[in-house]
Amino acid sequence: MLLNAIFSIVIGLLLLYILNTVLNLRLLSDLKNFFSYVIDAIADHNTKKYLGRIKRNKIVKSNENIISKYNRIVENIIFDYNLPLTLEGFNSFISILFAALVLVIVFFLKDVTLSALVAISLLVGVITYFTMRSRNIKSAKIESIMDAEDLICPLARDGVLVAIKKVLESDEYLSADIRPFFIQFVENCESYGYSFRRAMEILNRQLGPKFDNFAKKAVIFEYNERKGMADIFLDIVEENAALREINARKNRIFKKMNMNFIMKTALIVIFVAYSMTISELRIFMLESTPGRFILTLTIVAICLSFARCQALQSDIGSLGGESKW
Repeated sequence: MLLNAIFSIVIGLLLLYILNTVLNLRLLSDLKNFFSYVIDAIADHNTKKYLGRIKRNKIVKSNENIISKYNRIVENIIFDYNLPLTLEGFNSFISILFAALVLVIVFFLKDVTLSALVAISLLVGVITYFTMRSRNIKSAKIESIMDAEDLICPLARDGVLVAIKKVLESDEYLSADIRPFFIQFVENCESYGYSFRRAMEILNRQLGPKFDNFAKKAVIFEYNERKGMADIFLDIVEENAALREINARKNRIFKKMNMNFIMKTALIVIFVAYSMTISELRIFMLESTPGRFILTLTIVAICLSFARCQALQSDIGSLGGESKW
């Protein structure tokens, strides 16, 4: 069945190419113009929806529901991966990808409803994966910020700017992900005429809420320095030590949860793969409605279990302050 469909498509494309060449139909040019029109129409529609959403959010505070949670997840992914998309553009891309997945999967399952369920589950799995990666990136950034604070705080007696310049003397002290922000801070203070307060506000905005406490104390110390006042930074070092201990416990829990999920998924995949080696089971799985339904449930269960596992980890992670990001 599948080979016949592929053969028919190839023959159809070949005939179309011959007709286009002989009759000079310019089908490729017309097709390109059609796609350009569709893309422009989608872009205009997304722009209108984006402007409407911005205006609506300024007037009405949105309620916490599954739509708002989805929007927040997508906006975090767009921000963390620096994607050139708006929420509306991302949704359009997901819709196109969903339609393409359904068209591909329906060749195997021969059922539109089951194909739609599988496509939705796969998209949930993909979004969950990128959310997991995003959370890991944020955790690594928090760790880098804590390392920087631990280096700067003991040196702050001579001034925060001096301490940061000392830390910047070696490339090994600061993570490459946050080092440019501290370099910019020094340049803002010394080369561009920014006040210390303004330069610290910019640095704080670049590094995020984890840096709030240090930034606040740095401004107080800069403008109200007194003897012995540098000890206010020692609290940050102690706080970071406690936070590292909490993160270590969370990471052990996450590792155990991920390992359990991988083991259960591996058992399911091995069972399905083994079933495909037996002709009777393979025919049952691929050709009968109950078999295709079982395959669908398997894929849906794996994807949703993965999403649930990561959602639990996100809830646990919020105990360590990650929800602020």
